[in-house]
Amino acid sequence: MTSHEKTTPAIARQRRPALALIAASCGAALAVVIGGVVGGLRINTTPSEPLGLWRIARLDRPVHVGDMVFVCPPENEAVSEGFARGYLRAGLCPGGFGPLIKTVAAIAGQRIDVAGDVTIDGRPIESSNLVSRDGQGRPLRPHAGGTVPAGFLFLHSPFPGSWDSRYFGPVPASGVLGFATQVLTYAP
Repeated sequence: MTSHEKTTPAIARQRRPALALIAASCGAALAVVIGGVVGGLRINTTPSEPLGLWRIARLDRPVHVGDMVFVCPPENEAVSEGFARGYLRAGLCPGGFGPLIKTVAAIAGQRIDVAGDVTIDGRPIESSNLVSRDGQGRPLRPHAGGTVPAGFLFLHSPFPGSWDSRYFGPVPASGVLGFATQVLTYAP
């Protein structure tokens, strides 16, 4: 028996676990894709909200203040700059942006004042302090404030480094994909 004949069964035995691992990984990836398409599942990898698996729940009523939503950001200069800086992930929303998970802080007709923090109709919003620079030292420009226009929403996240309507302004309510519900998440 040649040395080649002796090593062939050993190589075959080593390949089986590797092939099983590859098959399991492909199966898991396929399950995530199917879950995303059919079940509205999304993975959040940004610290603005808990990390992990979320579901886009169907809108069965109008959006209200306090609702947590998945929303496609608008294609405007502020959002494009945020994307270029890495604040947004790539995704299937118009402009190639990924959807955001944010809480609706104000709806059409409400007055937003943005200074050191945000007030809505004269009431301060908790955890809404503005920062002048991002984590890499680049300047951040706050939204000017004003009345939320008809058909728009002002979004907020209590995470200190969140990039939300404090910086990019109100977003069209038509961009809301659905309510954001946690499935399997972890808040670091």
